[in-house]
Amino acid sequence: QVQLVESGGGLVQAGGSLRLSCAASGRSFSSFYMAWFRQAPGKEREFVAGIRWSGGSTYYADTVKGRFTISRDNAKNTVYLQMNSLKPEDTTIYYCAARSTWVQSTRPQTYDYWGQGTQVTVSS
Repeated sequence: QVQLVESGGGLVQAGGSLRLSCAASGRSFSSFYMAWFRQAPGKEREFVAGIRWSGGSTYYADTVKGRFTISRDNAKNTVYLQMNSLKPEDTTIYYCAARSTWVQSTRPQTYDYWGQGTQVTVSS
C-alpha cells in the first residue's frame, strides 16, 4: 500500500521560506515520477514541480521557477519542496503525488497516488 505523507506547511510572511516534505512508503519508487501540486478553493489542481526519482531531473511551473526547488533523498524515501521568496498568492493547500512511470507529467489525472495535503499560508 503506497502512502504519501506531507508535512512542513504553516504560516509565513511574504518573502519568507518554507520546506515541505513528502515521506513515501509502501514500495520502491525508483521508477516513479514525483510531483507537488497545489489547489486553491474553487480552482483546478495546479502542477508546481516534479522530479524523476531515478536520475533526479526536475521540471517547474513558470509561476515558481527560480523560487521553489524540488529534491529527493533516496535513503529517506522523501521528496522535498523548498519554497523561497514566498508570495501571498502561493497560499493554498499543497499535495504530494506519485505516478508509477518515470515520464514527466503536469496533469493531475495521470498521477496514481496522493498525499492528504498540507496548508501553506503566506501573509502580506
